[in-house]
Amino acid sequence: MQLRYLGRTGLQVSALSFGVMTFGGARSPFFQSVGTTEVDEARQQVDICLEAGVNLFDTADVYSNGASEEILGEALGARRSDVILATKLHGSTGGPNDGGQSRHHIVRACEASLRRLGTDWIDLLQVHGFDGMTDLTETLRALDDLVTSGKVRYLGCSNYSAWHLMKALAISEREHLERFASVQAHYSLVARELEYEIVPLCLDQNVGVLVWSPLSGGYLSGKVRRGQAAPEGSRTQAWGPPGGLADEESALNTIDALVEVAEARGVSVAQVSLNWLLAKPGVTSLVVGARGDDQLRDNLAAASWSLAAAEVARLDEVSAGRPPYPYWHQLRYNADRLKEPWSLSPGAAGPTASG
Repeated sequence: MQLRYLGRTGLQVSALSFGVMTFGGARSPFFQSVGTTEVDEARQQVDICLEAGVNLFDTADVYSNGASEEILGEALGARRSDVILATKLHGSTGGPNDGGQSRHHIVRACEASLRRLGTDWIDLLQVHGFDGMTDLTETLRALDDLVTSGKVRYLGCSNYSAWHLMKALAISEREHLERFASVQAHYSLVARELEYEIVPLCLDQNVGVLVWSPLSGGYLSGKVRRGQAAPEGSRTQAWGPPGGLADEESALNTIDALVEVAEARGVSVAQVSLNWLLAKPGVTSLVVGARGDDQLRDNLAAASWSLAAAEVARLDEVSAGRPPYPYWHQLRYNADRLKEPWSLSPGAAGPTASG
């Protein structure tokens, strides 16, 4: 398994990481369609990941009302010090002050996660979204205090827009606070919005990109095909197409191309989807999950091979959307200066100009 540096830190994380939102779903009706993994099966999946070279395990306090953290902590046991443990806070866990990113909630949420995970420190603590009701300086100071205290080692954010992230980085620099080392965001062949601003920003500012739902909630796993319904009990069947999927016909065209590439290579559709993402600029690690051992092993196998350039180009083209303004104008206006047809700045990533 390839290791990649997390942003500008010296921390190396595996190109594929294990997301455990599937842990404990039986204890929470909302998460039941995601997965119902309990401790014994979780231990086995942790074994599979460690054997494959995965060192980053990701959860959140709201997953199955804290059960995901509890099960992950039990499953890791004495191996806790061998892994990079990441969790998130923000979601409501009780009363009016038990949510968001006030100093009050950040400290309480961190302490609660430490107890559930059965550990003395969290390697990567991430805010799970942007809190527009709390002054960002308050949030960043509280997070910095947790790093100073030794309870947290690195900080990250999730589901931030580009201006949210840039503002946070600017405040951290101005106030000499610990900066966000990474952003965790949705990115896949049917959700490429990240390429317009977030990825170029992360390349420019050296922030790591952790991709959540790289298979768009199972939509790109091969279970969804043109002309057939999503399988009973799947996330797509329970929750519908992934958020941000504006053009289902375009998405189905992408799935058609994925199926052809997968059949030609003799691998799963899921592996092709993940492999395409692993080659994208700025991507640090893909957070993959699995309901069962076979699915987990198949997903992890995506890191053992690489798509050919022609295959990547084909998937790029079929999945590309029309760039929104001002990007279509920038692409057209700078066509004679761009090193790549999709590059708005050196090293940046974005959809093709013809998309």
